[in-house]
Formats: sequence, structure tokens, C-alpha cells
Amino acid sequence: MDNRAGEMEVFVAAAELRSFSAAGRRLKLSPSAVSKLVSRIEDRLGTRLVVRSTRILQLTPEGEIYLQRAQRILAAIAETEQVVAGGGRAMPRGPLRVNASVGFGERYILPLAAEFLARYPDVQLDLSLTDSTIDLIEERTDIAIRSGPMRDSTLKARKLLDSRQVIIAAPAYLDAHGVPRAPDDLARHNCFTFNFRRSLDGWPFRDSGSSNVYVRPVTGNMQANSGAIIRNLCLSGLGLGRVGEFHVQPDIDAGRLVPVLEDYNPEDIERVHAVYAGHEYLAARIRAFIDFLVERI
Repeated sequence: MDNRAGEMEVFVAAAELRSFSAAGRRLKLSPSAVSKLVSRIEDRLGTRLVVRSTRILQLTPEGEIYLQRAQRILAAIAETEQVVAGGGRAMPRGPLRVNASVGFGERYILPLAAEFLARYPDVQLDLSLTDSTIDLIEERTDIAIRSGPMRDSTLKARKLLDSRQVIIAAPAYLDAHGVPRAPDDLARHNCFTFNFRRSLDGWPFRDSGSSNVYVRPVTGNMQANSGAIIRNLCLSGLGLGRVGEFHVQPDIDAGRLVPVLEDYNPEDIERVHAVYAGHEYLAARIRAFIDFLVERI
């Protein structure tokens, strides 16, 4: 019987290191042996997985797919052995790649990272903070923290929190420009907005004393692509912003920011999920991190 798992291990090493020679050094094989094993996989599959060059090994689209699946299979094999060796329980271990928005990462993950790593010392956390939506498979990310509605039906998600939206400003700004008492007052204020496409072209408000919601256009002298930036602009006393409450709750509690127009707040909710690629065998390190966030947030 062919040693498919062994072949996968060789291919993964070559693909990750982008070199037959480097893979050979890792696995104590000659470069020619690594090349022959990769060629054997290509012959069996009837497709090219790598483009060979003198400088660096490049993966074809089929090679990228094979790499992603092979990494999952090898991880599943390793954890199966851990379960058996550990009496039926896998211990979280290995690299854990997490992507989160800047605001969520600064508010929750960074303060909790030391506690998580102390609880699971065999996990190596690889954290990226960005407000751009990434492709989990393409970026080889285990977990992404995302706000708003789920758009990719191929991914699985677990809710971490619900956060209502609030309009906030620094006390210094309100002292200088006045506190808006009604949505129409915003015409005289500097309102920071997002520079990406939103479902609403303005800020929503609820008629006082009713359930009717309407949208009022707002303008300002600056736009941004994240709630973290809007928060910092507001802390600087430059204007008003509307963000998820989780971004600014500590600032509100400390008096650094003040909610305004709360009587008109439509109480719309921004839901935050931990998103991961759905497959039958979820790695212990992924499950442990999601469980930890749910427990601590």
C-alpha cells in the first residue's frame, strides 16, 4: 500500500519551504528524493502541483488546494495519535493563526493572549490585526473574527458577542461645539464615517416614542476603514463617530467619550463571530481558542 501520509508530509514541507533542498534538510532526504516523491503524487493525480525553477518552488492552483487539504489531514492524524496517547483527550498544540479586526484585537485578544498561552503552553499564537476581510483558505488562517452578517456559506461560525451601535464624542468636542439634541442637529457637526460600502448611506435613527427607523445623511472631513480609527479620531476631540459599543465601552466608562442622541438610538446590533473553515475534524487548538474567547468575553 502506498504511504500517502508520508508523501503528503514531503509535499507539505516542500510547499511551505518553497524548496526541495530545504524540505530535504528538514526531512533528512536528498533534494532528488523529495522531487521524485512530489512527481509521484503529480503522476497519480494527473495534474501539476508545482512549477519548478532554479530559485523558488511555486505552487499551481491545484497545488494550493492539495497543500491546504494535506495540512488538514496531517494535523488530524497528529491529533488522533495525541488522543490515543493521552487516553482519549487531545491537548491543544501547534501554530494557531488568528486574524481579527484592529478594534476587537486590541479590546479583547491582546489583553487575554497571555492567559490563553499560559493555559495552553504548547500552542503558538500567530495573530494578525487587520480590518480587511481575508480569505481564510488563501491566507492559511485558522480563525477570523468578523463583524456583521455572514456572507460565506462554506464557513462555520460561533457567536462571540452582540454589540449595539452608539454615537460618541469627546467631552472637549461637545464643550466646543455643543451637544446634538436631535438628529437634525448633526448638520452642524463633523461626523466621521466609514469609507467602505455600507448597507445604509447615513446613520439610522428611531423616531422618539415610536419604532419607526429612518436614515439621516451625515458629513465630515474624514473617513476611515475601521472602528478603531473612528474611536481614535473621536478621542482626539475632532468630531462624532458611530461605532460598535464594544470598541468604546471602556472609554465611556472612564468618561473619555460620551454617548449622544441615545433617545434616538435604533438599538441596531453588530454581531461578532469567530469564523473557521468547516470540516469534520476540528483541531483541538482551534476549538480551545474559540471556547476560551466565548468563556472570557
